[in-house]
Amino acid sequence: MFKKVLIANRGEIAVRVIRACRELGIASVAVFSDVDRAALHVSKADEAYPIGPAPARESYLNIVRILDVARRCGAEAIHPGYGFLSENAQFARACGEAGIKFIGPPASAMEIMGSKTRARTAVQAAGVPMVPGSSRGLSLAEAESTAAGIGFPVMIKAAAGGGGKGMRMVRAAAELKAAFETAQSEALRAFGDGEVYLEKLIENPRHIEIQVLGDEHGRMVYLGERECSVQRRHQKVIEEAPSAIVDDEMRRKMGTVAVQAAQSAGYTNAGTVEFLVDSARNFYFLEMNTRLQVEHPVTELVTGLDLVHLQLRIAAGEKLPFRQDDLELRGHAIECRIYAEDPENNFFPSPGKITRLLRPAGPGVREDSGVYEGWTVPLDYDPMLSKLIVHAADRQAAIARMRRALDEYFVGGIKSNVPLFRRILEHPDFVAARIDTGFLDRLLSSKPETVAAVDRTAEIAAIAAALFTATTPQKNGANGAKAISGKSDELSAWKHAARAEGLRGE
Repeated sequence: MFKKVLIANRGEIAVRVIRACRELGIASVAVFSDVDRAALHVSKADEAYPIGPAPARESYLNIVRILDVARRCGAEAIHPGYGFLSENAQFARACGEAGIKFIGPPASAMEIMGSKTRARTAVQAAGVPMVPGSSRGLSLAEAESTAAGIGFPVMIKAAAGGGGKGMRMVRAAAELKAAFETAQSEALRAFGDGEVYLEKLIENPRHIEIQVLGDEHGRMVYLGERECSVQRRHQKVIEEAPSAIVDDEMRRKMGTVAVQAAQSAGYTNAGTVEFLVDSARNFYFLEMNTRLQVEHPVTELVTGLDLVHLQLRIAAGEKLPFRQDDLELRGHAIECRIYAEDPENNFFPSPGKITRLLRPAGPGVREDSGVYEGWTVPLDYDPMLSKLIVHAADRQAAIARMRRALDEYFVGGIKSNVPLFRRILEHPDFVAARIDTGFLDRLLSSKPETVAAVDRTAEIAAIAAALFTATTPQKNGANGAKAISGKSDELSAWKHAARAEGLRGE
């Protein structure tokens, strides 16, 4: 096992990897930009080093600076987390050339699966079901011909990257030229690669992905599926494991195909094969993410495995300690991505100082966080604050547990998307698992007038609780206990009164 690992990332995923390292007896090394000097991952690591100014291209995306820190501190391996350099084959190759183990797949596998067009070619040869479309980048004339052949509507997609960038839906031939040029331009700006390809649009599909894990000795397994259909602008918002529509037979088929797709690229370590599923439960390969996913905790909770531990062990040359038949899914898990953003203002980022932070807890609740009370959320990076994950015996129990956990969650000083999750989890279509990739857009377009009042009431209740905690003397004995009990009763009565008016208190 490695003695020292550098984590080339920030925020909650850096903290997550640091904790895994500590559990395995590995010294952890953090890197930080100027704006992240007081970040949580910096204080959690055994060592921490500055790598440049706030802009990511000068710090977290600067391969030379990160490798220089790794050499100076004596790190034997680098964990890239997700985002930043995690899917950069050039970085993986540079690590190898520097004699430092990259905790992830080989650079060759990343090059194949990192380009969606190359990935389509590779998995199609392996017999994986595909959405009809092109297997390579297209010129405008080729795109017009391909679209005419497979029929509208179609999707134009960037060959590199993800996150909905360089992606446009086209419903008629007259829209194709403008959408094609816009997608090309956006892809070039976002990924430095303007290559785009074309797929037939599957209307209102479900987005279901399979977690795969392979060691460097030839063993590859799948760890069940995750339902990722609740999305906004092609960005996942809520993830679940398992999916409500996947039975044992469908899971076996999708898992087998996912393993075939990964093996076709010579893949090792953790990765995710993503599929679109139509209304008839036919599934089609979408893409492969060559890294640990944001939503990996839901898989951990239903399998009982620690994926970061396994990543580290695989990179250190160990064999997977189990076979496919050893794996069993237990219960249901749900994850909400908590962001510093304002759902009432078109999800605009909400940087600033966290003046109060009340965290949920209790049975079956997990929070992977990268923030703390008093920290200032910067505007320079993705505004994710934390991931709230729950696990319960079944889906309905998990929904109830997540609702309770969200009621305990409060972030003061900035806006967050916590109120949006309350709304999603109370929607009858979500409760009944009648979801697809258009679910959230439909919900947002029919926003009830009462939501603003709900949000204000929740905030007032949380502030009241925070003020009570801050101002009540902490006394011992019967008198102190009585005073605290009385205040709590008053606050509880206030909350019940608010609920009686049809509002949800914090």
